[in-house]
Amino acid sequence: MGRVVVLGESVVVAGFALGGAVPVAADDPDAVRRSWESLDGDTAVVVLTPAAADALGARTAERPDTLVVRMPT
Repeated sequence: MGRVVVLGESVVVAGFALGGAVPVAADDPDAVRRSWESLDGDTAVVVLTPAAADALGARTAERPDTLVVRMPT
């Protein structure tokens, strides 16, 4: 079974650990991109904060086997 990762600002993602997701704190666009590149191959779902989604843009298509969703603003 794959992991669920929540990627974005630390104050937003921290609480998702309570639901079993893996929070990945990235508080600026460069950190978001570095974190995206370092995700494990067993990551099945990535939930992005709006800022993280904006930082990645079309790069989310680099992982066609991973479901990537953007949190609502």
